[in-house]
Amino acid sequence: MRGYKTFLTRMRGVPVAGALAGILALAAFQAPVRAQEPQPLRIGLMGTFSGPASIYGKHMRDGFMLAVKQSNGALGGLETSIIETDDKLDPELAVDQVTKLIEENGIDVLVGVNFSKIMLAVHDPVVRSRTLFIGTHSGPAPIAGRSCSRYFFSTGAQDDQVHETMGRYASLKGYQNIVTIAPDYEAARDAVAAFRRHFKGQIARDFFPRLGSTDFSQEFEQIAELQPDAIYAYMPGGMGVELVRQFHTSGLKGIVPFLSSDTINEITLPYTSEQAEGLFSASSWAPNLDNPANKRFVREFGREYNYAPSVYAAHGYDAAKLIHFSLELTGGIKEQEALMSAISAAPFESVRGDFRFNSNQFPIQDFYLVEGVRRTSTLYEMEAVARVFDDVGDAYSGSCRM
Repeated sequence: MRGYKTFLTRMRGVPVAGALAGILALAAFQAPVRAQEPQPLRIGLMGTFSGPASIYGKHMRDGFMLAVKQSNGALGGLETSIIETDDKLDPELAVDQVTKLIEENGIDVLVGVNFSKIMLAVHDPVVRSRTLFIGTHSGPAPIAGRSCSRYFFSTGAQDDQVHETMGRYASLKGYQNIVTIAPDYEAARDAVAAFRRHFKGQIARDFFPRLGSTDFSQEFEQIAELQPDAIYAYMPGGMGVELVRQFHTSGLKGIVPFLSSDTINEITLPYTSEQAEGLFSASSWAPNLDNPANKRFVREFGREYNYAPSVYAAHGYDAAKLIHFSLELTGGIKEQEALMSAISAAPFESVRGDFRFNSNQFPIQDFYLVEGVRRTSTLYEMEAVARVFDDVGDAYSGSCRM
């Protein structure tokens, strides 16, 4: 058996056709084992499912569960048991929860995680246990680079990439003088640094209001005095909602372009609606991407849950589809080495269209400029209006050594 594991390990990165031939050979070798009663596939689904940030976990979970439902509750033909775990945005609790999932529940795969501080807490304990881990959104720099692991795959993106996308777009537009605004905490400062990585102009001023601030009147007064070519904002959640509302009434809308990341999206649009119309963000996904998988996802998600999906839902959906088609590629074998080799081939149609795994097992994918648009008198959506990066990997893959 060890020889077959070594063989499959060497196949990683081989085109799908070659991977399929090897995996089928393994399936034939294991035919007597497959004749036994198949064991259920046990998946731990971790996200933030309570508190103010639970909306992100809800979108991810609903996207994942939609794909499970489309597979009749059996990903890859295996009866699938989902153990949902709320990290409550508490890193210490999250570590306790994943330990329980691995040691007591015996999960085959851990899926999920919405926020970087949770990912940084649970990543190392999970991969040290040699448990297969598929991240759906959070991608801190360390786990994409020097702390990468062959047991970790991401269907999301590395955290810096949406900020880099807006930096590149600002340069392509020829903006020379920009102000940035982001909360005063480490991840937000990292976001601004990522924007700067691809922006070739000058930063007139960085604004870092206190985390939790809801009054940005002084910042907008100073921005008006500075007269920048554009504003770049990284302001997630409720702070972003207030920032957009106050930008709308500041007198700057229509005069100073508003560029953002993780500020305007399908989660905040119900609260900002017309105030976000015409404002820009960056994303790896949008509901109007023209491919069959995405059209089916958007249609069936709305029908199932009666609300519009977000990029968090799209990443969760892709995670389940990745597992499903990887198991189909193995012929229903969930033996870890076989499954990991199948996953590395990314044998599924992503809702994003082009998708393959880089050497650090984060996606190589496209990134878009997206805009808040009005569909009807009450419906607002994000629409991809330009492709900014085509088939791009993250900045940390070169530091990954597996």
